[in-house]
Amino acid sequence: MTDLRPTEDASEDSTSGSGDSGLQSPGLAVAAVARRLGVAPATLRTWDRRYGLGPSEHSAGAHRRYSDEDVARLMVMRRLALEGVAPVDAARAALAVDLSATTREQLEAELRQSLAQADAPQNADRAPAGGMPSLQGIAGSGRTSADESESTGQPERPRAVLRLAAPVDHHVPTPTDVIDAVLHGNVAACERLLALDIDQDPADWWMTLVEPTVHRLAERTVLTKPGEAPEIILASATLRVLADFIRAREERTARLTGVSSPHPSQMKKIVLLFGAADDAQPLAMHALAAALVAQDITARIVTGPANAHRTMELVTMVRPVATVLVTSLTRPELGIVHALHEAKPALPIFVGLSSDDAAADLPLSANVTRVRSFQGLLHEVLAVAR
Repeated sequence: MTDLRPTEDASEDSTSGSGDSGLQSPGLAVAAVARRLGVAPATLRTWDRRYGLGPSEHSAGAHRRYSDEDVARLMVMRRLALEGVAPVDAARAALAVDLSATTREQLEAELRQSLAQADAPQNADRAPAGGMPSLQGIAGSGRTSADESESTGQPERPRAVLRLAAPVDHHVPTPTDVIDAVLHGNVAACERLLALDIDQDPADWWMTLVEPTVHRLAERTVLTKPGEAPEIILASATLRVLADFIRAREERTARLTGVSSPHPSQMKKIVLLFGAADDAQPLAMHALAAALVAQDITARIVTGPANAHRTMELVTMVRPVATVLVTSLTRPELGIVHALHEAKPALPIFVGLSSDDAAADLPLSANVTRVRSFQGLLHEVLAVAR
């Protein structure tokens, strides 16, 4: 994931030397911009579809990236939205604003102030200090610099490329950050911290951020009010981020190939993932499926009742190249594994188990593989699916 942190010296270097060199700063991916603005990646995609506030740069592989100017306009959009301006009016203002009339420091400072006030209910009625008159005027009138040049007879000032000094959210999220958001019940902040870029590796994301967060949260004893469940907040945010990741990849594939996702029965080399019968959908199973998708392997998760009869119906219909059972339980019910092995002895079955006692209950077969770690499970499945 590309991050953009230009300095004043770098900005000066880019404009010096051989004149119009055509060199541009590398664009930012949607997850990086989402963290800067304090929104979910899905929000940025909505602003792109509805208002045209999307990425304008293309990198290798036709990946769309946000330029410095794109981010600056989104900062205006975000700030006005926080201050109560209707989204359509805020977007109109962001698209019309003359970026040469303000500075990067002013935009970032005002956005930080608006974010701070939004996070502090006691300051909700206080107007932001040091507001930008030009933004307020545009939000109300929709006038652009071109309109002003026509009315005054003065030539329009050339547009300048705005260089952003540093992201609003300038540090890499940690499990502690996510736990703090979870314990405060801040779902939006949790999703923002967990944001997964379309080109990011879900396996690395899971092992370095989400899994440690899950383990640390499980070690915490917390007194909550009725209706509050930190584990569910974390699970919901994680699933939402993964759903956004998969949706973004499918949309990109559809744009590049013109082919939408077919029915599972028409897919080739599909991997089916199951949870243990007595285990609620484990997050690791969803992360593993996303990691397979990132490696161009089709993966589907079996939800709902999955007894032996229904499992065999699914396997017969989709003809998977492999099946995977993922569970966080120390003594899970392994009836599905036995049923699959008896009916399809040649079908590769991988079981993610950390407990040696539970592993003793697995069928003794070369096609039934017990794996202890997430990374090991991913590598084993990839070796067969490819």
